[in-house]
Amino acid sequence: MSMEMKPVKEGKVREIYDCGDSLVMVATDRISCFDVILKNDVRKKGTVLTQMSRFWFDMTRDILPNHMISVDGKDMPEFFRQPRFDGNSMLCRKLQMLPIECIVRGYITGSGWASYQKSGTVCGIALPEGLKESDKLPEPIYTPSTKAEIGDHDENISYEQSVAHLEKYFPGKGEEYAAKLRDYTIALYKKCADYALGRGIIIADTKFEFGLDEQGNIVLGDEMLTPDSSRFWPAEGYEPGHSQPSFDKQFARDWLKANPGNDWTLPEEIVEKTIGKYLQAYELLTGERL
Repeated sequence: MSMEMKPVKEGKVREIYDCGDSLVMVATDRISCFDVILKNDVRKKGTVLTQMSRFWFDMTRDILPNHMISVDGKDMPEFFRQPRFDGNSMLCRKLQMLPIECIVRGYITGSGWASYQKSGTVCGIALPEGLKESDKLPEPIYTPSTKAEIGDHDENISYEQSVAHLEKYFPGKGEEYAAKLRDYTIALYKKCADYALGRGIIIADTKFEFGLDEQGNIVLGDEMLTPDSSRFWPAEGYEPGHSQPSFDKQFARDWLKANPGNDWTLPEEIVEKTIGKYLQAYELLTGERL
């Protein structure tokens, strides 16, 4: 057994370990709802998230490079060759992350729908009149936000503000980086959403994060098109005019809402149904069983 390693960064669901010239990103089996980490683990969830990112990273290399080096424990430092890291860990290149969350919306839902009802716009972008909840947009829209410090809410910004925000951190590059982030985000979304639709899944919206490699090239980082970073809906039964069932934490959220005084603990059957949703999304998209 090699030295005990500690994560350098721990999110609600993921842990990042620093391995010198690379990182290992681990997706745990923790689940958070309403910004609270539940007391249950959802077994296999971390593996589904990691393997789903791997699948999309492989599929989109023709658009731009990404940070994935390997998901095989044999390629990682010895510490990661333990059962608890098997399948849920990804060895990644280190990047200098760009301080923008790159959100793309192909359908109108969630906070976008709330905003449209008020003003006919989403993040300042005017949309056609008469859209219904969950309608497909004529074209996907790019709605960046700034990454907030832990505990603050990310702030939606306009494309122009994204130029200014990047310029602050990278003088002389704001315009170039902002345009590339937008164009990559839309291109990635279009390719993957088309593919997913052919497999029975609507990707309503998603977020990407990008960074720079040592040569200053933009590289896709973080996680990619998982149910934690995206809204996946079943194409079967899709019907605008109301909210849609989703392929992620819907069972968990619905149960928590319906059972106040739950102490943030799910019954076993809800845990089973939740992981069932994650596995179903994985199998539909990849055509393989985990």
